[in-house]
Amino acid sequence: MSRVRRQLPVLAVIAAGGVLGALARHGAASLQPDAGTGWPWAILAVNVSGCLLIGVLMAVLLGLTAPHRLLRPFLGIGVLGGYTTFSTYAVDTQRLLVEGRYAAAVTYFLVTPVLALLAVWLGTAATRAVRGRRRA
Repeated sequence: MSRVRRQLPVLAVIAAGGVLGALARHGAASLQPDAGTGWPWAILAVNVSGCLLIGVLMAVLLGLTAPHRLLRPFLGIGVLGGYTTFSTYAVDTQRLLVEGRYAAAVTYFLVTPVLALLAVWLGTAATRAVRGRRRA
């Protein structure tokens, strides 16, 4: 089987997962509009919750003996990659700067990646702790 043919299923599951993730992001962002504050709460919540789920997913997959080869591309790259939106984070930061809200822009610019990294760590640590208790 050629290398390209072998990768077609991977590309297909990433695309399908990306659609599902983008739809989930749209739904989640619609639940919490900015409510006139101009602060991008919904996108912050989406990115942090997506990073938490990425931590959980990676801890689960690393604990599996032989996960299906399409599971990580579908869930990690597709669904969660489509759900999180760091491009919108950049656009929101720029919007705050253009509006002259410099303190809000810098705060958002710094807080988002810090919370995202903490969420990945928390998701991973919590999943490992739960798995550890089940083994004991």
